[in-house]
Amino acid sequence: MHEENLNEHEKAQFEKKLLLLYLIDKMDLPLTQSQISEFALEDDYINYFSLQQFLADMVEINYLEKSFENNTSYYSLTDQGLVAVEYFKKRIPAQLKNKIKKYVERNKKNIKKDYEVIANYFYDKNSNEYIIKCGIYEDEMTLMELTLSVVSREEAKLICKNWREKVNILYGEILNKLLGEK
Repeated sequence: MHEENLNEHEKAQFEKKLLLLYLIDKMDLPLTQSQISEFALEDDYINYFSLQQFLADMVEINYLEKSFENNTSYYSLTDQGLVAVEYFKKRIPAQLKNKIKKYVERNKKNIKKDYEVIANYFYDKNSNEYIIKCGIYEDEMTLMELTLSVVSREEAKLICKNWREKVNILYGEILNKLLGEK
């Protein structure tokens, strides 16, 4: 991101890209495209199509790394992106920095929670069944993982939905049953 010799439109794009880098830096977690979109569209900072282009541009110039996990794309800062944020963050108005800080405070817990509970399924052609993987993780430590197979997609979707919605109850019940407690 070099800002010398930029016209007004390019400067505006530069500042919006910087805003996205700053958000990802402050969140201190890889973010999905939808999580970034939620922020960008919340106060009309960036329209959807520009956002897609900005993310692609920043991956191309190695300011963001795009990774895939469980059929979801995640964006995280590269070392180069971190250097750019540190160097240019003084260009972000204090009011926008405060909005990002408040956004992070409001949303980080829920975003982090997305990392701690997973429930996914896929179709296994060899067995003609749907394989479901459910898990609970805390600070990169596995608390519990379950792998199940069912015959229908509807069952797989229902199990994943119930795991996400009732994980605290299910985790406690499974643990109690395994420990022989009532």
